[in-house]
Amino acid sequence: MLKSYFARIFGSSPVAPLQRHMEEVVECVEILPELFRASAAAELQRMRDAHRQIVGREHRADRMKKEIRAQLPPDLFMPWDRRDFLELLRAQDRIANKSKDIAGLMIGRQMQWPQPLVEPTLGLLDQAIDATQQAMAAVRELEELVETGFRGAELEVVETLLNKLDDVEAETDRRQVELRSELFQIERNLYAVDVMFLYQIIESIGTLADRAQQTGARFQILLAH
Repeated sequence: MLKSYFARIFGSSPVAPLQRHMEEVVECVEILPELFRASAAAELQRMRDAHRQIVGREHRADRMKKEIRAQLPPDLFMPWDRRDFLELLRAQDRIANKSKDIAGLMIGRQMQWPQPLVEPTLGLLDQAIDATQQAMAAVRELEELVETGFRGAELEVVETLLNKLDDVEAETDRRQVELRSELFQIERNLYAVDVMFLYQIIESIGTLADRAQQTGARFQILLAH
């Protein structure tokens, strides 16, 4: 077993902490729909509660990232390049950071999401969540990949997950374009400054999927090396 291998060499495996970190990251993203529903309903306390949950999970993910960095052994004892592992960790963490950025902007401006945009926005968020979950599913396979020497059926499973991630990210791009178009149709009825921030947040939701795809790309680099 990989766990016993790592324990034998330097005491513990960095794989499980990396996976737990990704789980915390995904939970940050999964709270965002509640934030937007509360915003649409003009329920400020619900928004604050969702914001607090996202910030709390982002802080936990950040602490986990620092602990992993501090405890990561030198290259000599790992089946991958240490820099590639750290870049994968960083890519994961950037997803949580973007979730916190979105939540902070929403609560900072006490935004009320326009009703005509609620359902398409939730659809876009579902795509972003799906992208992060696909990235997490790939990361969960890392231990088995090491066990099989990064080849065989397990590698095919991961490649399928990463291909699906690319498809989900492409669909997110399409929905983002549609949502911006719907905002354009109603923006004359909104305050100009609000419109600016609405576009910014829509762009940031798309960035969540982009960063999930970047996580998948960093994972592929880890495997390639």
